[in-house]
Amino acid sequence: MNKNLFANWEAPASWHKMTTLECHTGGEPLRIITSGFPLLRGETILEMRRDCLQNHDHLRTALMFEPRGHADMYGCVITRPERPDSDFGVLFLHNEGYSTMCGHAIIALTRAAVEAGVVSALEPVTSLRIDAPCGQIKAYAEIEAEEIRRIYFDNVPSFVYDAASQIVVPGVGTVGYTLAYGGAYYAYVDAESIGLSLDADNHRQIIDFGRCIKQAIQSSRTIMHPFQADLGFLYGTIFSAPAETEGVHSRNVCVFADGELDRSPTGSGVAGQAAILHALGVLPLGQKIVIESILGSQFQVSAISTVAYGPYQAVIPRVEGNAHIVGKASFYIDPSDPLQHGFIFR
Repeated sequence: MNKNLFANWEAPASWHKMTTLECHTGGEPLRIITSGFPLLRGETILEMRRDCLQNHDHLRTALMFEPRGHADMYGCVITRPERPDSDFGVLFLHNEGYSTMCGHAIIALTRAAVEAGVVSALEPVTSLRIDAPCGQIKAYAEIEAEEIRRIYFDNVPSFVYDAASQIVVPGVGTVGYTLAYGGAYYAYVDAESIGLSLDADNHRQIIDFGRCIKQAIQSSRTIMHPFQADLGFLYGTIFSAPAETEGVHSRNVCVFADGELDRSPTGSGVAGQAAILHALGVLPLGQKIVIESILGSQFQVSAISTVAYGPYQAVIPRVEGNAHIVGKASFYIDPSDPLQHGFIFR
């Protein structure tokens, strides 16, 4: 039997088809939807985000949930730009809904945009402007001999929202945390202070603690963004601990959305961490530090400038990392499939 004949299968014309480009940044997946997603209505990315939630959320679950995805899948929809000087817009997808910023996705999108010809590749530096829900992101690819050597982005203003709070979390105990914003709001927790190991083999407890802490904080307080109500919510918990790798500042492990464990150091998360460290006076402007993930993958981050952002003194973080393309895929929705829009266990 010639097994290659399976390649002759074709979907009926009545089935909905979506194609994707599959990537990862530091181990964290990014599924870029390249066709089959409806044109979203709205003039701003936040308006398009609302339209997607209200009218097309079944396509998010179809691609993020099983059987096409998994509990920790992450994806994005490319949109038209919001601003006249931007190259394109992006809407981020995950198991809980739609995030406001995603640094690992920006890094992967930058590589894909240059290599696919979405933007013209210019040596020595190709610059992109990407509209995200949190604002415009400036991304850069350094190119030499037609190859990308370095990718980094300048984030939106990032700041400390609450420098020192405590909360009693059932099953965890009394937890001290700092709230900071790096395009999304995170609760930063010293892992050692609650006896939590950030080793990869402890991932189940990390997820459990992350979810419990997020839920407890969400139920106890309101978080306000200085300009956009849609950005005012707690996205995740970030546990920090000293790194064991020489030359690495610390380890960040982020549990976001509904218990998703970030395989990367978290781009928006290290941006918020840079804001915290700068406010503490231990990260001068321009000084780079390396932060590793639960896998040991690394991002570099620095605070390149300061800016007033509403009532907050913010920094502009620069985050550097690398991404890889791992495949292309076609997904189909069979209208007779009772599980066509996916399912999830967490």
